Amino acid sequence: MTPPVSSDLPHRYDVEVVALLAAPVHRYDGRPAGPVPPQDGDAREVVEVHAGYGVVGDRYAGRPAHRDAQLTVLAVEALEAVAAELGAAPFDPLLARRTVVLRGAEVEALRGERFALDTGSGPVLLGGGRPAHPCAWMDVVLAPGAHRALRGRGGVRCAALSDGELRVGPAVLGSAVPLDPARAGDAVRRHAATP
Repeated sequence: MTPPVSSDLPHRYDVEVVALLAAPVHRYDGRPAGPVPPQDGDAREVVEVHAGYGVVGDRYAGRPAHRDAQLTVLAVEALEAVAAELGAAPFDPLLARRTVVLRGAEVEALRGERFALDTGSGPVLLGGGRPAHPCAWMDVVLAPGAHRALRGRGGVRCAALSDGELRVGPAVLGSAVPLDPARAGDAVRRHAATP
């Protein structure tokens, strides 16, 4: 048996980092309209995280207003469910503009919780905070209706609590609270069923 990520994060889950993003500029400024803004250079295979600072090269890094929201984490299952609900083709997860997109993680359950992601270079400790609400641009870049459909399942804003590196690929999520990886899409399904 592999030891836990940290003794205070005893619950371990094998997950996948599907996408990483670090953007030097804000791509979805102003009212949503027109074609999808260029995303050149924002997708990353590796990002460097610094405690109290955020992701190196990202527009929110080191900004006092984003101290508790230096990174955002989203479950790709939320995007897959919304695409299915809207009858749309699968979405490019990078267009949701979240720093980390995971597969197999009950992300919404991490609000208000400390957790760690280890992609092979050691754990990166994160503090889950408030919800990461989708913006109206989702109706333009994903599909009409995506903005509303993603409410309540747009991920979680996180504070960077340790230094480290995150990579696309297999990862281990360590959590202080038990999560049900099979429920990664449950919040998505519950939300869709709510009138």
